[in-house]
Amino acid sequence: MLNDMDQPCIIILAAPSGSGKTTIAARLLEERPSISFSVSATTRAPRAHEKSGVHYHFLDGDEFEKRRQRGELLESEEVYPGCWYGTLKSEVDKSSRHAPVLLDIDVMGAIRVKELYKDQCLALFIRPPSLDELKNRLSSRGTETDESLAERLGKASQELSVSDSFDFVVVNDKLEKAVDDVVGLVDRFTEAAAPTSRS
Repeated sequence: MLNDMDQPCIIILAAPSGSGKTTIAARLLEERPSISFSVSATTRAPRAHEKSGVHYHFLDGDEFEKRRQRGELLESEEVYPGCWYGTLKSEVDKSSRHAPVLLDIDVMGAIRVKELYKDQCLALFIRPPSLDELKNRLSSRGTETDESLAERLGKASQELSVSDSFDFVVVNDKLEKAVDDVVGLVDRFTEAAAPTSRS
């Protein structure tokens, strides 16, 4: 029988677009180098600088669907028409308390993974201070049209409504405090089942 140290150890960061999740994920990986990053699968074409297995696992549509049908994807979503993203089960199965894996995925995918792995998974929701502040952050990127901004804010409102499905909500008002909060929660989670913490 496997002990706790052999079981998958999964950390999830999920958030509405513009909440600072990717920045926090990068800082967490810098501060805790024992954590590996889960490389997502996608059907989109690689960009010039991207390498398969490093930036993404690049799969054609048929291969992606075959893997999905075989149960090799923990979660998947068609982000744009014909463009799928998903998390490979193999990415999390190799994790352990000594070598946790970090998933930077969408909110609904995070909920699905949490339902599958339960106590082996720490699901953190990164929340913006307010929808107004989120609107300001998205607008400052200079990449949004009025239509796409309204769409992102509508989706963000829906995602905020399910934040209670997560283990903890971290408000990203001040980045350094949010990073400290995330690192502290991750440390507590990864140490919880370590033999040294037991009587």
